[in-house]
Amino acid sequence: MNKDIQIATLGGGCFWCTEAVFQEVKGVEKVISGYAGGNVPGEPTYREICSGLTGHAEVIQITYDANVISYEDILVIFMTTHDPTTLNQQGADKGTQYRSVIFYHDENQQKIAAEILKQMQAYFNDAIVTELSILPIFYKATQEHQDFYKNNNGQGYCTFVIEPKLAKLRKLHADKLN
Repeated sequence: MNKDIQIATLGGGCFWCTEAVFQEVKGVEKVISGYAGGNVPGEPTYREICSGLTGHAEVIQITYDANVISYEDILVIFMTTHDPTTLNQQGADKGTQYRSVIFYHDENQQKIAAEILKQMQAYFNDAIVTELSILPIFYKATQEHQDFYKNNNGQGYCTFVIEPKLAKLRKLHADKLN
């Protein structure tokens, strides 16, 4: 079967969490942690992003086979494994760098994402505040931020923040997992 390789770029709080979630999804070839959506010149550093002053969001870029998993399914998994109703916050992580955002790559992704956001609202009591924006430049985070959960799953942040998201993923989307 020929592969239909596509890319999705999503921000759902700390990129360590969203990276760990999508690394378990069938059809996902690669997940890269990084930054997008800022308004300062040059490539930002992690420290600059954490200040909240650059306008960048922590995001992941997912390379996936659309013959195995659809963009729609990726967005549903995304929307159900983080809180899309809290503005600039995921749990204790606060600031614009932790906003919920879908960066679309083309008009088709924009149309699909807008429809998914509309459909998903029925499942939440509060309004969805997920930003929908065209992807500007994507900056890859340094190597220490790649595969963070895989390399550090004994750390407190992984235990208390990432593992509950993975449990939710496994409960809600077991049919979509490796």
